[in-house]
Amino acid sequence: MKKRFLSASLAVILTASVVIPVSMQEVRAANETSSQVEVKEESLSAKEFLDLTVTALTYQHGSQTMRQQIINQWVKGEELKDLSAKIKRDEAARILVRALDKEEKEATLAEYREKANKLGLFNGLSNSETLSKQDAVKILNNAKKLQNGVNNEGVKEISVEDFMKNPGSFGYSLSPDGNYITYNAEWENRSNVFVKKMNDDSEPVRVSSSTDRDIGGSFWKDDNLLYVKDKGGDENFHIYSTSFNGNEEKDLTPYPNVTVGLLSGLEGVKDEILIMMNKEDAKVFDVYKLNVKTGKTTHVAKNPGNVSSWLADRDGNVRVAVVSDGVEGTVLYRDSEKDEFKPLIEIEAGDDVSPFSFSKDNKYIYATSNKGRDKVEVVKYDLEGKEEVIMSNSEVDVSSVLYNAEKDKVLYGAYVTDKLHYQFFDEEFEKLFRKIQNKLGVPESELGINDYNKEMTKFIVSVSSDTVYGKYYYYDSTTDELTEMATLSPWLNPEELAEMHPISYKSRDGLTINGYLTLPKNKEAKNLPLIVNPHGGPWARDMWGFNPEVQLLANRGYAVLQVNFRSSAGYGKEFLEAGNKQWGLKIQDDITDGVQWAIDQGIADPERIGIYGASFGGYATLAGITTTPDLYAAAVDYVGVSNIFTLLNTIPPYWETMRDQLYERVGHPEKDKELLTAASPVFHVDKIKTPLFVAQGANDPRVNKAESDQIVEALRARGVDVEYMLKDNEGHGFRNEENRIEFYNAMIKFLDSHLKK
Repeated sequence: MKKRFLSASLAVILTASVVIPVSMQEVRAANETSSQVEVKEESLSAKEFLDLTVTALTYQHGSQTMRQQIINQWVKGEELKDLSAKIKRDEAARILVRALDKEEKEATLAEYREKANKLGLFNGLSNSETLSKQDAVKILNNAKKLQNGVNNEGVKEISVEDFMKNPGSFGYSLSPDGNYITYNAEWENRSNVFVKKMNDDSEPVRVSSSTDRDIGGSFWKDDNLLYVKDKGGDENFHIYSTSFNGNEEKDLTPYPNVTVGLLSGLEGVKDEILIMMNKEDAKVFDVYKLNVKTGKTTHVAKNPGNVSSWLADRDGNVRVAVVSDGVEGTVLYRDSEKDEFKPLIEIEAGDDVSPFSFSKDNKYIYATSNKGRDKVEVVKYDLEGKEEVIMSNSEVDVSSVLYNAEKDKVLYGAYVTDKLHYQFFDEEFEKLFRKIQNKLGVPESELGINDYNKEMTKFIVSVSSDTVYGKYYYYDSTTDELTEMATLSPWLNPEELAEMHPISYKSRDGLTINGYLTLPKNKEAKNLPLIVNPHGGPWARDMWGFNPEVQLLANRGYAVLQVNFRSSAGYGKEFLEAGNKQWGLKIQDDITDGVQWAIDQGIADPERIGIYGASFGGYATLAGITTTPDLYAAAVDYVGVSNIFTLLNTIPPYWETMRDQLYERVGHPEKDKELLTAASPVFHVDKIKTPLFVAQGANDPRVNKAESDQIVEALRARGVDVEYMLKDNEGHGFRNEENRIEFYNAMIKFLDSHLKK
């Protein structure tokens, strides 16, 4: 092999085997180069040492922003003012102690140096005060061994049932007066609604009796408890009322093939709420008043055929409508329900403006918007459409907003980079949040405010992380008492579960791709079988947190790679639109590049790569085994798309207003016929040689059963044996406990048979 000459810094990377070059091209060049590379002895600058340390001890190899955020955690205040100066041993010690999360009460550089010596970080080094590149290699190898701290024996196998059975009581919320608490818990293998009186020793009362389907969610209307449920996964959700003893349940919207959504709880209006239903026209949603005692509905606003969302003011009057042809649209406004709607804000192609509340005096409208910008921000409009920006983030979209109607104020906005982060706009609320956070001793990314009473004195809060499914607490700010209420899946020990690492890498055409890598607990991150798990959507994203199926795979010894490929939501308009008409093309390249990144680092065994995804992730699974058939040794398609033409022909009727947007983002069946033919896996089954397992719900309204039938029939026609699991009582994914358990048992058996030979 012809020898190549590399820069000194790249040579260090090759020698260390813990530091990876930033670009995929450099990685491949490095792997093709002889390991006999001479390194010139020279001192290392602080900047060079920090760059090498970030690359060695984290998986952030593509995002300069995330790399800098990590460095900011290691270097504080006035430390290391001159990054071009030579790094000193004690300065390196301070960085490494922090990087390894070993910092305690160290205050001086001498104390950090003493800690580093105790940890063995400087073993094998000379006593020089400055560090050379070779010194850095030895230090980082020592740090990597300490960071890994594994004996390569893995952990005990946990049953599929323990990961996939119903996790216990969840979804805690308070009644408006704060005197009752509701939650979902299992009864007859289905999630049902329970009510418990606060500060009372009486037993919780079950108020729903569903045996066919999990309750989808519940909410209060004054002292009335309501819940929603569909049938067999058809996503036609109805609203039900229930008495407190569960003896009387009533479907308040008993209309076939109709789905219902809540628009407004109509605070101050007795027994009535505003709902949206596609009762008159399956394609669009009108607004109705619903009497929660009698079930009587009154028509409030007629949808002319292009209204995608409605907004009621604080008095319950419908005064905002967003109309759209799927690509462009307008926010309409009217002074009263007697007036005609008039244009307020124009929405151009690619823009999104989503009003979510009127101000207390009904003179302003709060919304999230990326109009005229790349990222989604929190904004406030006056009634002439003039905008005031409340919150923005230069790196990512604002992901959620907590607006309090009583205070008439945005309390916080949240955004997700590596993890969830908050930006507060109410000093009093932030103090309360930090007090609860300190009591629980968790990072802000793991704490959520789930519910509170009208006076904001009683709170339901939750804690969740990558290894903690979830814990619920009740906090009373008047007594400062915090009470634990429930732990999800308490039979799972967080100490036996796997950590999820935020990652980044560069795609082949230079985009920064973010994602997450979960490594098996107590296993060396070397030559592992890997499952790449593309998310659904594709206009969604993976986030850091607890994921039962990822934990199941990691428990079985698999590394799991989750990639936020182009078209993923949350990273701005430009990144999302970079995936337009790129199904099976650049989107798939991003996934492939992620797999190659894991292989090039030595984490993944190239002979034992599997791909598994649901919905669009199922499509990406099929696209992966048709476009890169040699890459994957096993594939699992869960409610995935096989034929884009039939997908577009079978969308739910109430997606019809989004059809032009689908054509814009995916492709037009006539204008882009060649593109969609090339991108539809069903037409390329002759390329498939990867063992395939397909799972489908018969009632799926999004990805029709025919999507799975087509790919299975086409392969069987070629004499290829395909494992196919079809459930008659499921829709877009399996929600019934027994079906989940059966599916994941079958999937693990399938993957093990092909990836653990």
